[in-house]
Amino acid sequence: MATLTVQQVTLAGVVPTTASAAGGGDKFAPGDNTWFEITNGGGSSITVTFDNVTPSNYGSDDNVAVAVAAAATKRFGPFNANRWAAAADGLVAVTYSGVTTVTVAVWRV
Repeated sequence: MATLTVQQVTLAGVVPTTASAAGGGDKFAPGDNTWFEITNGGGSSITVTFDNVTPSNYGSDDNVAVAVAAAATKRFGPFNANRWAAAADGLVAVTYSGVTTVTVAVWRV
């Protein structure tokens, strides 16, 4: 898994950069003002899955899996550390059902 750099959005502006989605998934630092952006440049839908590390009231690990249509961009967040940060490294883990022509970025306001 690659660790994505969180890009800080400021009044001075930011030149956005994206990364190719990693085949084994990616990780990023969580935060209450952090969001994840994914662009699926492929010809078919993919699924992006965020690993929720905090069990629900029913004791289950409720990961969030969302479809991203072909040629679509979606943004997700915020990512509160209490719910999303893995104990081992403090990062959010995200995986993809496909990575061909898929780009990702992480933002913080």
